[in-house]
Amino acid sequence: MASTGLQLLGLMLAVLGWVSGALVCAAPLWRVSAFVGGELVIAQVLWEGLWMNCLSQTTGQIQCKTYDSTLALPTSAQAARGLTVLSLLLCLLALILGVTGAKCTHCMGDGNQVAKARLARIAGVLFLVGGLAYLTPICWTAYAIIRDFYDPNIAAPLKRELGPALYLGWGACMLLLVGGALLHVGSSPPGGRVLPVLGGAAKDNPHTGATGEGKQQEKSFV
Repeated sequence: MASTGLQLLGLMLAVLGWVSGALVCAAPLWRVSAFVGGELVIAQVLWEGLWMNCLSQTTGQIQCKTYDSTLALPTSAQAARGLTVLSLLLCLLALILGVTGAKCTHCMGDGNQVAKARLARIAGVLFLVGGLAYLTPICWTAYAIIRDFYDPNIAAPLKRELGPALYLGWGACMLLLVGGALLHVGSSPPGGRVLPVLGGAAKDNPHTGATGEGKQQEKSFV
């Protein structure tokens, strides 16, 4: 049977992950300047994101600028943009289906519980797919940052560190995956089949009953 508690918990976690993922997608804190030199005073800090980069100064001023051309970006950045936007759209569709198919809502009426449970299970699968799609650019960006950081052929001013948006992105992915799993598990179809017990199998099988009656009639005639 569908569990209202698991459905609501899964929806809340998934919505929280979706909102966090939208913030991470817009934040320019995916890459941060790495200070690997011997300088003690750093006048500027560079932040890089999917859509813009920002320059923070020690005076407190922050200047942000969007990228001039999308086609001029590296292929990895374009793929990260596409995957994050696709993940957020999948989660939005999953949210609509999850609210429609939740047991506590009346969008499809109370008499159509089988269809509502099916919609909720589909929503849980979409949240899982969206979480995996969002996790791919996060992990790939982190791998590229670590690889370039330890590459001796890359100059020190070009090295970057993991930005706080990546850590928030990992948390958002976990919320989407856990929320989708809870929504899927808590939306089992109602009226599941019960396997017959060995002792009561003969009572539920009409053929067995008819065979037993025939044997009793044969014995009576003998």
